Amino acid sequence: MTALITLFTIYLLLYLFRALFKQTTINNYARFTLALLLIAQELFLNIWHIANGTWSVATSLPLHLCGVAIILSAVMLINNNYKLYELNYFWGLGGAIQALLTPDIGIYSFPHFRYFQFFISHGLIIMACLYMTFVTGYRPTQRSIWKVFAVTNIYMVFIAGFNWLTGGNYLFICHKPVGGSLLDFMGPWPWYIITLEFVAVISFYIYYAPFGIGDIIKRTRQKSQIPVS
Repeated sequence: MTALITLFTIYLLLYLFRALFKQTTINNYARFTLALLLIAQELFLNIWHIANGTWSVATSLPLHLCGVAIILSAVMLINNNYKLYELNYFWGLGGAIQALLTPDIGIYSFPHFRYFQFFISHGLIIMACLYMTFVTGYRPTQRSIWKVFAVTNIYMVFIAGFNWLTGGNYLFICHKPVGGSLLDFMGPWPWYIITLEFVAVISFYIYYAPFGIGDIIKRTRQKSQIPVS
């Protein structure tokens, strides 16, 4: 709970001081610092796995949505890339928020390295998305929802082949997580994958909702200001 409160406080401060971060010099330093932290924590995680003899192609590559979002977030921050923002907004927020609310770090609790790495990595993914939203002014559109949905399914096909070759379970499309997760409420394999498709669309619209509602309010105000002849 302490970790979640700390992260929420940081996000709130980012929003409150967003004008400060819009200054060119501060903006550049902030973006590159966030990108460096994202890359660094991923390197440290792999070094930890190698040092403990637990590194494996089948389990340790950043191929889950959050893992991919870490890499894409770093590139997005460096290049101010809007197309990557579209992916990260839905992949990053969707995956990272769920992960933080239902952390799966096994036996590793505070103050173990994995505890800090887990919350820092997922917290940074959300931070990167919010930074590009609050500071850079990016936002998703309804078209973004279906673009990301299509890319997600294409990526899932690629990962299915990779899982078959390596014996991995990236995206959890071969079986559910051993430690339990929300997938336990979505039926047996492979039907929970179909359920996930519907859940993905619903969650995408939920994350888009603040912008959609804002657009409706804006249009309503504009119409009310049109003089009647």
